[in-house]
Amino acid sequence: MAMEWGRAYETPSVSELQDFLLANRIPTGHVNHVWPNLYIGNEVAARDKPLLYHMGITHIVNAASGPPHVNTGPRFYRDMNIDYYGVEADDSIDFCLAPFFYSTARFIRAALGRGGKVFVHCLMGVSRSATLVLAFLMICEDLTLREAARTVRQHRDICPNAGFLNQLRHLDISLQRQRQHQQDSIQRPKFR
Repeated sequence: MAMEWGRAYETPSVSELQDFLLANRIPTGHVNHVWPNLYIGNEVAARDKPLLYHMGITHIVNAASGPPHVNTGPRFYRDMNIDYYGVEADDSIDFCLAPFFYSTARFIRAALGRGGKVFVHCLMGVSRSATLVLAFLMICEDLTLREAARTVRQHRDICPNAGFLNQLRHLDISLQRQRQHQQDSIQRPKFR
């Protein structure tokens, strides 16, 4: 069982997450650095090629890809050396973003592993993009949902919708089970 501050970790409820994310909100800009070489932002930053070039962005995850959302795509960035990954997601509590958690996390991890800089965005940079970054931190960096939310929230005002928060809760529970199972199998005595 994961420990947090000396006690067993429990996945927070959606309402606990919302209370945390909505408390002491501060305005954030169009783009924020939330993890080493990982940024979250909005459509304005996604369309600002000079800004992206100046930041040294090498990879983009568009969590609101395609019409009628932020219809940039690889053609929009064809004059730049950018690898593009699009996720056609709606910012709706009924939209299932979970199927994109692992593929997006792999894309981000591979980019960072090659020394890249990754910009993850959606329309406003608070719900879809934040959800995918939280999932990445949980899957690839072994953070709990609570730790991931706290880490990102220190740098950007985020607020995934209740449906996305619930999907992140399920991911958190699943990852905690996997880690517990791995830990149990390491600690189990081997008989010959």
